[in-house]
Amino acid sequence: MKKDKISIETEYIKLDSLLKLSGLCETGGEAKIVINEGLVSVNGEVCPMRGKKIRPGDRVSFDGVLLEVEGP
Repeated sequence: MKKDKISIETEYIKLDSLLKLSGLCETGGEAKIVINEGLVSVNGEVCPMRGKKIRPGDRVSFDGVLLEVEGP
């Protein structure tokens, strides 16, 4: 699995926005679909909520990529 670090400048970012920011999804609609299909995990558990608040220290995995979220 490929690991990437992604920095956010705010307290949190919503899961669908993180997928767009990271480039793993091109649009919010695509992010919504992959989240609803159960293809995205947050901290090792499948997360079906596209509005889930992702904070620094969280780990999101999708499509063979593990994103480690870092804060300001």
